[in-house]
Amino acid sequence: MPELDNSFESPKPTDYNWEAILDLDRVIPCVQGGRVIEHTAPDSVNAEIVISMGAMSMTFTGSVTITEQDPATHTAVLQVKSREKGGQGYANADVTFVLHDGGGTIHTAAQISGKAASMGEGVMVSVLDGLIGDFAEKLASI
Repeated sequence: MPELDNSFESPKPTDYNWEAILDLDRVIPCVQGGRVIEHTAPDSVNAEIVISMGAMSMTFTGSVTITEQDPATHTAVLQVKSREKGGQGYANADVTFVLHDGGGTIHTAAQISGKAASMGEGVMVSVLDGLIGDFAEKLASI
């Protein structure tokens, strides 16, 4: 299970970033290939992400839920549970955001199986790290 830590800088105030990460309609499209399909509860949506790994392209669909949020410490946890469309694999993750003045940190604990996992942990970590880095840049600009 890969665990990744990334940080990001943002010129926006902490409260603005806090509202952004809790707004699933704003935060999910920050993931390259990510989109909200439907709202299932106030803090939960069904979403889709298309991921390219080398010559392979995979589509994962599933849920994204805000499972924890602490406005006092600007800490939130988003839980992702998804299955590969037309395949046997899944990609699940707990993504923890901790915001502070000037940006924040993102800790991702992922569980991945199927074709994506068969590429090897090195490739998988590299792709995940790239996705999270791109996400952090987009998050800083929304």
